Amino acid sequence: MADMAPMEDVDDAWEDLQDVLGDHGGIIPVTYMNSIAGIKALCGRNNGAVCTSSNAPAVLKWAFERAQRVLFLPDQHLGRNTALKLGIPLDEMVVWNPFKRLGGNTPEQLRHAKMVLWQGHCSVHTRFTPGQVQSARDRYPDINVVVHPECPMETLEVADMNGSTEFIRKTINEAPAGSQWAVGTEISLVNRLALQNPDKTIFCLDPVSCPCSTMYRIHPAYLLWVLEGLAAGEVNNQITVPEQMRQEANVALERMLALR
Repeated sequence: MADMAPMEDVDDAWEDLQDVLGDHGGIIPVTYMNSIAGIKALCGRNNGAVCTSSNAPAVLKWAFERAQRVLFLPDQHLGRNTALKLGIPLDEMVVWNPFKRLGGNTPEQLRHAKMVLWQGHCSVHTRFTPGQVQSARDRYPDINVVVHPECPMETLEVADMNGSTEFIRKTINEAPAGSQWAVGTEISLVNRLALQNPDKTIFCLDPVSCPCSTMYRIHPAYLLWVLEGLAAGEVNNQITVPEQMRQEANVALERMLALR
């Protein structure tokens, strides 16, 4: 997902938005945690903030208290679903396609919009469809369907509930014995929940159960390598960013944390 919002494209988009909107109420950038440090830094120096799937509604409310519009990066589905939860209608949202002039929008559409959604998505969560929800209901008439807000809007509309990873985990763990759950999120979490709750029926909505290739880069062998290095006084695979970028990104993170 983070790779769908390269820094050069985001910088160009931000410059275009400033030129088009001018004195028309302004715009604040908000980025999902799953984004590169440069985008977090852009948010930090432009009065914006970072969000997670848990606190996205609170961060968007905060942003709209400060500007008429929000540029939401990089997951259009989380941005759209959160905005709908806050009562913002679809006709006040536009998608920014970085391969088109003004993101594929007219100046008038951008000035009318409250949400400018970057054209990015999670490759796992976009696999969950309304058809899969219906299939689960056909097989289990008493099924509870819970999905992550990175799923498309159409899938959330037919699910029973939606929420962050923590929401899904808590909801299922606290559910009564014998309850049935079809889950629209990454398969590793679904499998773990099934193991932790043997008294419930829990399965993934997607029968193919596509794993997240990015998450799977965090492998036990790599973790062991890092930990053994630290124990030996060595730092393996250290990530560094320019100091100014670090400071500006930290500003955006601190704004998010202050909302708690």
